[in-house]
Amino acid sequence: MSRQRRRLVYEGKAKALFEGPEPGTLVQHFKDDATAFNNQKRGTISGKGVINNRISAHLMMRLGEMDIPTHFLRPLNMREQLVREVEIIPVEVVVRNVAAGSLSKRLDIKEGTPLPRPLIEWYFKNDELNDPLVLDEHILAFGWAAEDELDEMFGYALRINDYLSGLFHAINIRLIDIKFEFGRHFSDEGMHILLADEISPDTSRLWDLETDDKLDKDRFRRDLGKIEEAYQEVARRLGVLPKSDRAEASA
Repeated sequence: MSRQRRRLVYEGKAKALFEGPEPGTLVQHFKDDATAFNNQKRGTISGKGVINNRISAHLMMRLGEMDIPTHFLRPLNMREQLVREVEIIPVEVVVRNVAAGSLSKRLDIKEGTPLPRPLIEWYFKNDELNDPLVLDEHILAFGWAAEDELDEMFGYALRINDYLSGLFHAINIRLIDIKFEFGRHFSDEGMHILLADEISPDTSRLWDLETDDKLDKDRFRRDLGKIEEAYQEVARRLGVLPKSDRAEASA
């Protein structure tokens, strides 16, 4: 079935979800659109959708091998992957290893300062409110997630961050911070919490281990230039975008 004939289920800033070929599945399409500062800054990063699709698929598969349950099923083509349909929990989970971005501004901590331990923050997923920072008490009081769901998300976030920190360190990249989204998956076996959304330079800060060069969306946010090259470099180091395939990213 061509993408044009599929029913659009949801369209976000960087991705679109279409009805999948089987019940309980969706097709996740990665776009080249880029936004920052809660959609106040918009642009296009050529080939970003192709690269993020490859990076996210690769990392989701690796996490699956580590018994981390995810919504990812399989890649479909250069820009799309098949995923399980989930009910997104409206809470973004951010794990910080090094001070950067809003944390540095909010607490006046010099960017690049290592944190004593991974710091987990919760954000209410609401664009109109600019995704405000919230406490677990807010989440429980307003019913966005149950206490056992929060505990599960907290545990998964720490495990994933620990694993990805090591994986990126092995390719000379420092994982500064990363954002996760989780969803509820309903099946005959009951409800399970799954990692959803994507893992890419769009959802994490990645710095070169030796030079501190930014290899993520901060290059777009801060007008640093060489945005496409940074995304390609991450994919190349992960082994999902060989040099001979770089031209495909612009397709």
